[in-house]
Amino acid sequence: MKIISSYKVQIKQPNHLFDDTVRIYRDAVNFLISVCLNHWGEISVLNGMLLQKSYVESIVHQTKEHQTPLYDFDSRFYKFPSYLRRDAIACAIGKVSSYSSNLANWKESDPKTRGAEPGLPKAGFEFPCLYKTVMYGRTSDYECRIKVWIRNTWDWVTVSLRKSDIDYIRRHCADRKECAPILQRRGKRWFLRFCFEEMQSLSDTDIFHQRIVAVDLGINHCCVCSVMLSDGTIIGRHFLRLPEEYDCLKRKTDHIRRAQSHGSRSVKRLWKFADGVNNDIAVKTAQFIIDVAVLYQADAIVMEHLDVRQPSKKSCKRRSRGMKLHLWKSQAVQRIVEGKAHRLGIHIVRVCAWGTSRLAFDGSGRVLRGNESAKTNGNYSLCEFQTGKVYHCDLNASYNIGARYFIREFGKSIPATEWQCIAAKVPECMKRSTCTLSTLRNICSVLYESSYNGTAIA
Repeated sequence: MKIISSYKVQIKQPNHLFDDTVRIYRDAVNFLISVCLNHWGEISVLNGMLLQKSYVESIVHQTKEHQTPLYDFDSRFYKFPSYLRRDAIACAIGKVSSYSSNLANWKESDPKTRGAEPGLPKAGFEFPCLYKTVMYGRTSDYECRIKVWIRNTWDWVTVSLRKSDIDYIRRHCADRKECAPILQRRGKRWFLRFCFEEMQSLSDTDIFHQRIVAVDLGINHCCVCSVMLSDGTIIGRHFLRLPEEYDCLKRKTDHIRRAQSHGSRSVKRLWKFADGVNNDIAVKTAQFIIDVAVLYQADAIVMEHLDVRQPSKKSCKRRSRGMKLHLWKSQAVQRIVEGKAHRLGIHIVRVCAWGTSRLAFDGSGRVLRGNESAKTNGNYSLCEFQTGKVYHCDLNASYNIGARYFIREFGKSIPATEWQCIAAKVPECMKRSTCTLSTLRNICSVLYESSYNGTAIA
């Protein structure tokens, strides 16, 4: 698979130097968007972006074959670079294509429940791509030449790049293919964002011989990792808590509460401190998961599909549970793990999150948590099974997460007729949202009996 990563390099140059370049580029994109809207019927029937760009360029740019284009783009944008023009055309086509599909979906939806009609597309905060040799060139290790709008023309200027950024790229991205940079602005500073491509082959181990790491991300604790084989055997259990980081985060959020209780309406500086600690927790959690996967040479990392709609900072500032949910960076952890795992050739899989913590892994049914049981005494990290056993709740959830992955993949790899015979003996496997580790072990027992007897499953 192709892995694309990016890194931005700060430009050590006056901030106002590139304002006109971005302004002219966005004006060109807006002009081309209006052209694409007028001729979208002809553009949409063309197969491929290359043909679409060629058609739009033929009606806006004067060439030997097209002496009188329909739209006078060249006189309005004087000496506009050809590669930058094609980049603006591609950007305009993409925005109009998205607008047309959104408009079609809006028209097909129910008039009583649909919202407002999609607005016309605009350039927005698009930034130009500086193609190599014609818009960008490296003069030395820490300097480069880029073509920008300066002194009422498009001309080359030499800019200095921050040494620490270049050294980082040289150290970590030397074996990757460097693509054309994009001129971007973040805050008051300008950057060149470089994209890097690399090819990586993922693990192709058969499902019956795979070794996975089932991860349960928690709100009060970081994560619990269980290393599991395809027959339900648990060969490793690892816990990550980070008590110092969570104490530091609690102090930051308490400081925010006190400031808001005394009438402070804007606490951006305090939120910045809290977000810094929270980002550090997310990075350490992701690295811990990757370290466990590398330690056991796992073929896949299995996590829950979490659709968390986080409340705003204003709505949760006086609710401790809402604050925890807002600060829970589960999506960021999964995103970091996905990038690191793919670079190591490890698959990333997500399963249904419903009932993984609520159902006991031994198949005894619903567990009791918190105040529901006298044994747990209000501790939501522990749960009581119907059999009376007290177990770690997140560890129980990680077992069920790994089991659901194997059950789903078994259903794909086993022939349909044999899977129906398995379902007749293990009926709970037909509804994966209620499957547990005991379901996986029952399926493996049926498979073992059929292979031992040398007959088909019947």
